[in-house]
Amino acid sequence: MTTFLRAAFTIGVLLLSGQVVLAQKADPAVVRTASGPVRGVIHDGLREFKGIPYAQPPVGALRWQVPQPVKPWKDVRDASQFGAACPQVSRYGLTEASNDEDCLTLNVTAPYDGKSARKKPVFVWIHGGAFVGGSSALYPLGNLATAGDLVVVSMNYRLGVFGFMAHPGFGKAYNGGYGLKDQRLALTWVKKNIAAFGGDPDNITIAGESAGGAGVCMHLIAPAETQGLYKRAIMQSAGCASPLHTVADAAKIGTKVAEAVGCSDAKTAVACMRAKPVAELTAAASKVGGSDLLAFAPAVGTKTVPLQAAEAFRTGKFVRVPVMNGGTREELRLYVAYDVQAGDKITADNYADKLKTIYGANTDTVLAKYPASNYSSAPTALGSVMSDFNPSVGLNNCIYLEQGKLMRKRVPVYELVFADRDAPPVTTDPGFEMGAVHSSELPYFFPHFDNTSKVAGPDLKPGSLALAKQMTAYWTSFARDGKPVAKDSPAWRLFKADGDVMRFDPGKVGPFDASVESNCAFWKKLYPSILTQ
Repeated sequence: MTTFLRAAFTIGVLLLSGQVVLAQKADPAVVRTASGPVRGVIHDGLREFKGIPYAQPPVGALRWQVPQPVKPWKDVRDASQFGAACPQVSRYGLTEASNDEDCLTLNVTAPYDGKSARKKPVFVWIHGGAFVGGSSALYPLGNLATAGDLVVVSMNYRLGVFGFMAHPGFGKAYNGGYGLKDQRLALTWVKKNIAAFGGDPDNITIAGESAGGAGVCMHLIAPAETQGLYKRAIMQSAGCASPLHTVADAAKIGTKVAEAVGCSDAKTAVACMRAKPVAELTAAASKVGGSDLLAFAPAVGTKTVPLQAAEAFRTGKFVRVPVMNGGTREELRLYVAYDVQAGDKITADNYADKLKTIYGANTDTVLAKYPASNYSSAPTALGSVMSDFNPSVGLNNCIYLEQGKLMRKRVPVYELVFADRDAPPVTTDPGFEMGAVHSSELPYFFPHFDNTSKVAGPDLKPGSLALAKQMTAYWTSFARDGKPVAKDSPAWRLFKADGDVMRFDPGKVGPFDASVESNCAFWKKLYPSILTQ
């Protein structure tokens, strides 16, 4: 072969190799992250990447430790399927159990039209589940991505006994907060990698509902750990201004769990529990926690959660970003439904006794203000009272207003109440009027949400579907530039007075006085240490 031919052959090989490399780079289904390349799926104007690990599996010695960044990989990793849900038991006959600790993954969905797009706003969703359940797989992200032209991210994080249990043997700095540390590592991953998916790392909104909304709140009040990771925050049905357990009190629950699995020796309890099977620990935690919604809530007094949220908001020791905040009108009727389904009988005859377990010495005053005869049934009455205010659980409208008032002194706040009583049922019919209960707004953002990975909820009624489009427009607008705006819809005013709360009810969208509707002045007289504003 002549020198000329040899040179031509070499150039041809290099060109061919270059074409292969260019073809690989041009594959829109493959994205190279800082950890390694992932291959997603393109369909219906979206690019979806699922089950991307952001941390090492928290198993063995990493159980009850701060999450460690995932180890890099070289080969293209399949990202077409959701990762496993973190360990949990099935709850209320609805949710799905899991025993898989290798669960610290996230998902990214972005609009795709065949063109290279960059700098889209980023919307990070943190799922709820009372800190003991839930999964990112329950939430289809495409609606938010396409409606708002956003890059949308969701994540899994450790739950219950593995993510939020405190124990005297755990490290003091993050005791009871490993699930929150998971979320923060995921947010760090998003900040570092989201540009590769077309997102703007300097325009990130974090959002969540229930325990997910509480997670958002906990990130707000831990500025030393989260400052700079996000630009805006949305809290749905997360009354974090309600007092949480201290680490000492939370550790008593953890000690009971350890004892329940035969790990009662304080010196060896942690090592003993690390050797226990997942299912044994989740079952023990479920039994110890019972119906206490705060049994495995984040504990206060660590680097993870340094202060009670009310104190942090009052003193200004929180991340100063615009906030959207609020919940549903009949929040706690859902949990009354769960009690009824479990066999608890709530009648006009025992209504006062039910109130007494919640309001103690204030029962007679509460009963006079909320007689059961004012409602269609005793269960409906009980759920309505608790949805206005409940001193022991942060799922109530007066506590949402309280934290909004505390925050608005230093940051822009947009306050809301979801009030569509035609919302799809989120549980089987309990035999009494439900209304806009806890989590009933989720199908308005995540079509057909139903608490299972089947995502098989019913279609919204026409009026509710129109409301869903409005709500999605407001939420995604807020994620773009911090101002919730929807075309041909009422202006959403900053929360500066009680009448500036936005009500989301078909045909009635607009500002109203939520404090009057929930009788917050009445409740403030009874509980001045909690409702201070």
